[in-house]
Amino acid sequence: MKGAPYPVILHLSQDDPKKCSARKMARMGKARLITRMEQLPYGSILLDPFSGTALSPADRELFLHRGIVAVDCSWKEAESVFDSFRDRHRMQGRTLPMLLASNPTKFGRWGELSTLEALAAAYFILGERETASDMLSIYTWGVRFLETNIEPLEAYAGCRDSAEVVKVQHEFI
Repeated sequence: MKGAPYPVILHLSQDDPKKCSARKMARMGKARLITRMEQLPYGSILLDPFSGTALSPADRELFLHRGIVAVDCSWKEAESVFDSFRDRHRMQGRTLPMLLASNPTKFGRWGELSTLEALAAAYFILGERETASDMLSIYTWGVRFLETNIEPLEAYAGCRDSAEVVKVQHEFI
C-alpha cells in the first residue's frame, strides 16, 4: 500500500473462517482487522451496500484524508448490521456500483462481492489500480475478478461523480 490509505475491516465473525477473505487480507498485511465498532475511524468512507450514494472518483480526497472501511459480515445479516450502526458513527456511506462476484462462494452473482472484491473495486474506482491488483493477488480467483469486471471498473473510474456512476452502471446490468 504505497500512497493509498490502509483499508480497515470491521470483522463481525459471521462467516466461515476458512473462506473469509477479510481474515486472509489481514494475515497477508493488506488490511487492518478490527472487531469493535468503537475502533471505526471517524469520518472515513464506509462501503455500505444500502447507502444512497455510489462511490465515485469524486470521493478520492475523502479517501486519502480519512480512509475507507469495509464491514465483513454475512450477506444474510447485512441489512440489519448496517442499520444498527449507520447513525451512530459519523462515516460517509458509499455503495459500490454493480460488479460481478468472482469468489467461489458467490461466483457469478451481481453485487454480492466478498470483502476483498469490494475493497479492491473501491481502490480501483478511487484511482489506486495497482493497490487493487495487489490486494486481489492473494487469491487465484482475484485475477478473474479484475478480468471479469475490467470494463465496468474502468468506466466507473472515469466518472466525475456519484450520479454519473449510477448512470453508467445501467449500461452493464
